[in-house]
Order: sequence, then C-alpha cells, then structure tokens
Amino acid sequence: MGRKILNRKEMRADFDAAERRKKDDVEAEETEEEEEDDDEDEGEEGDEEEPDVEEPAADEGEEEEGEEAPKKKKVKAVKPPKAVKKTRARTPKITRMKVIWGVFNNSNQRVATFDYPRRKDADDLAAKLSNDKKSTHFVQPVKEPMEEKEKEKEKDKKGAKDANPDKK
Repeated sequence: MGRKILNRKEMRADFDAAERRKKDDVEAEETEEEEEDDDEDEGEEGDEEEPDVEEPAADEGEEEEGEEAPKKKKVKAVKPPKAVKKTRARTPKITRMKVIWGVFNNSNQRVATFDYPRRKDADDLAAKLSNDKKSTHFVQPVKEPMEEKEKEKEKDKKGAKDANPDKK
C-alpha cells in the first residue's frame, strides 16, 4: 500500500538525455539559420548562372517519412533579477537584568527575595521555614529587570519641582 520506490539513477539519466536533446535542438536551429543565410547569399550569385530547378518529389517524400523537423523555439532574453528592497528590522529594546536570590516553597511560589550578595541570609531563611512549617523551601537565583533608571528619572522630576517653588 506504500508508494512506488523511485529509482533516482534512472530519473537522472532521463533528465540528462532530455537536456542533451534540448542542446542538440538549439544547435540544429542555429546551424539551419546559418545555412539559410549562406543559401541566400549563394542564391543571389547563382541566379544569373543557373535557372531554378525543382528538386524531385522523392527527396520530399523521404523527409515526410522520417521524423518531423524539430519545432523552433524562441529564445527569451534573460532579465536581470529585480533589486530586493531590504527593510531593517527594528532592534528590540534590551532591558538590563539583575540577579536576586529567591526563597521558594514546594509549589514554586516565591516567599522572599534577597539581593545577590545576601545569599547566606536567603539560605538561613529557607532552612528556618523548612524546619518551622515542615515543608521544603529552597533558594534559587532569579533574573529581574533593573528599574533604577526609571526611578532616578522620577526622583529628578520631583526634585526639580520641589527645588523651584516659584515656577508653577
């Protein structure tokens, strides 16, 4: 019930043969065009010396019995690819993060937080809560965005209003 297994080598050979046929057709068209040009040049000179004589019908019959003449294909000019306009992706705003120690219970709920240098205090609290409440508490590092710059801006705005009571 599965699909038929494809023989890649046979498919490649068929493709290569088709490509060769296309190249032969293109070359044959080019040689025919060159011969026609040559015949026209010779025909002008030859008209004076030889009268037009029709070829026997036997030659025409041979062409009909054999393979048909290949169809002429028009060669299209290759257009250069259009220039793609690249849009600049907006770079995401990078927020600075700070690491703090969080004391968590078994439900992964944060019970308390401590600054990074106060790891010992966080461990002591986790041990105390584990003994008192008979449940496990643990310490884990947590990354939080830094908000110092925003707080400083707010303080500067408030300080500027307080410093100049005359301006309202």
